[in-house]
Amino acid sequence: MITIDELTVELDGEAAVVRAIDALRLTIERGETFALVGESGCGKSMTALALMRLLPENGRITAGRIAVGDEDVLELPEAAMRHVRGGRVGMIFQE
Repeated sequence: MITIDELTVELDGEAAVVRAIDALRLTIERGETFALVGESGCGKSMTALALMRLLPENGRITAGRIAVGDEDVLELPEAAMRHVRGGRVGMIFQE
């Protein structure tokens, strides 16, 4: 199961900080296929990148929790995170 609780992501913009995701809550059950759809610029890619801890250099998670099973993704060392990416969690992009 993937649980996202109160996730907030901010990006440093040229003139100001942009809140790309604001207090997102989401649960995806084990074996469930999940499609995230929405308008351009609504935060779909940022949500996926945050889940995989692959945000751009100017981005950061400022609040919330992301769990895969009972592991807190935000607390895992990078070596353990590499096993999560592709092994336990995967994404298929539109392109």
